[in-house]
Amino acid sequence: MKFEKIKNKGQARLFESRYLEMLTKTHPLVIWGMYIPIIGYSLYYSNTSLGFNITTVLTVFFGAMLFWTFFEYIMHRYLFHFSSESPKVRRFIYVMHGNHHEYPRDKQRLFMPPVPSLILASAIFGVQYFFLREYTYMFFPGFMLGYLIYGSMHYAIHAWNPPFKFMKPLWRNHHLHHYKAEEKGFGVSSSLWDWVFGTSFELEKEKEDKAKVRELMFDK
Repeated sequence: MKFEKIKNKGQARLFESRYLEMLTKTHPLVIWGMYIPIIGYSLYYSNTSLGFNITTVLTVFFGAMLFWTFFEYIMHRYLFHFSSESPKVRRFIYVMHGNHHEYPRDKQRLFMPPVPSLILASAIFGVQYFFLREYTYMFFPGFMLGYLIYGSMHYAIHAWNPPFKFMKPLWRNHHLHHYKAEEKGFGVSSSLWDWVFGTSFELEKEKEDKAKVRELMFDK
């Protein structure tokens, strides 16, 4: 979804209703506050009530975190950047992700807001339970922590310089995705799957455009 001009101020208007519009915004700490108790209790329940040993709990949990990075890549590549001539589909993609490319400094729409987030999370839990049964109580927490890390990494990439040198390629990967080529650099919390599927940037050949990077950063 290409835009002739990236807007550095304001927010996209997604709905005419101001009440619906309010439901499209949130702060990262709100979402962390919602899901951390669920994650903690699910892991506790898996061990104490379902009887899974700690090794199994942790193996499934961390496996789910890894699976999240793959899910994130697939969603970003094939859904959030899906090309269609249908106005309704284009509208859906814009609401889900396109508005972020047009207004990259909008810090209130990097996490899915509470109401739709809980609805979607419930649906995801149901699908996972259909396939995994009781293992879902270990898998779902890892999947959701992966989501929380993804959202926080996305926020950090638009807010600050990388805190450690080894993280700079991840920052550059996302910056280039915004201003250089939207068909590359789909990983946000990890560049693993970009490397696996050949959609990573050759960072050593890419000169950093500092002016364009500044356009992507939040106002402090």
